[in-house]
Amino acid sequence: MATHFLLTSAARSLSLRDIFKGGEDAAFATFCHLRWPENDGKPVCPKCGCLDAFNIKTRRKFKCKGCHHQFSPTSGTIFASRKMDYVDLLAAICTVVNGAKGVSALQLARDIDCQHKTAFVMCHKLREAMAAEIAGATLEGVVEVDGAYVGGYVKPANHKENRRDRRLAQNQTGKRRVVVIARQRKGRIMTTVTKTEAEGVEFVKAVVSANAEVHADEASHWDALHAKFKTHRINHSEAYSKDGACTNQAESFLARLRKMVEGQHHHVSPQHLYQYAAHAAWAEDHRREDNGRLCHRALGLALAHPVSRDWKGYWQR
Repeated sequence: MATHFLLTSAARSLSLRDIFKGGEDAAFATFCHLRWPENDGKPVCPKCGCLDAFNIKTRRKFKCKGCHHQFSPTSGTIFASRKMDYVDLLAAICTVVNGAKGVSALQLARDIDCQHKTAFVMCHKLREAMAAEIAGATLEGVVEVDGAYVGGYVKPANHKENRRDRRLAQNQTGKRRVVVIARQRKGRIMTTVTKTEAEGVEFVKAVVSANAEVHADEASHWDALHAKFKTHRINHSEAYSKDGACTNQAESFLARLRKMVEGQHHHVSPQHLYQYAAHAAWAEDHRREDNGRLCHRALGLALAHPVSRDWKGYWQR
């Protein structure tokens, strides 16, 4: 039987040992190359676009010869105003992408020896950059749609006479959310977070091409898709795949997302759930790439992304 790609040596093209052995200079060169790939890693002033700059080696910065603006490879990006060394930041990104189902902020903080607050914000900045890779895209071909409820668990009372029906709205926490996904077969995954699965109908209409073929389960709110798409339905009380209708790939991703939340992060707040879903989708889309390419892809997306208005100065409010 053929060996799974992730079990082969080809999937391991980058290690933490290589990153730390290369040191700060090698990590800085990697940042420069991924920030300015069109100029072969040579600096381009983010303020005036000048290609000539002085190299301030003692501070690992550049000074533009045209406007005299000082900048670094992270200036104007999602990692702007960072204080962490380049080698530690690169190691952190490698650690995050090495986790098949993500890495908790607490574990990352221990691995690279930083505060939990630093690791928490860094992970969310990476997730924001990952989500930007597919922003505005449209899914084509055969697309499977589904939803999964996440969070909002209500612990039952100890004594039987004090227990309430947790299915009723008045006995719930209000923190339960639905992750609605649209997954193109042999393509990308797009996600959103809503309060009910029915609200995901408009999301599917917005991200799926009108010429696509949509597969959904028997839930009544998906009936609205028939007006716009060629839609196939599968009743899971009868079978998981029948007459060509199937949502197994969508359910496979949602199962991975549940394991990511329950096994790695244990608790995800409703306001941040959309970023965890986007991270899981990005990891699923690129699951057949070696970890070196994944690390450079994630870093390239971060350096191409502007300053985050949600996460810059997060702990300072």
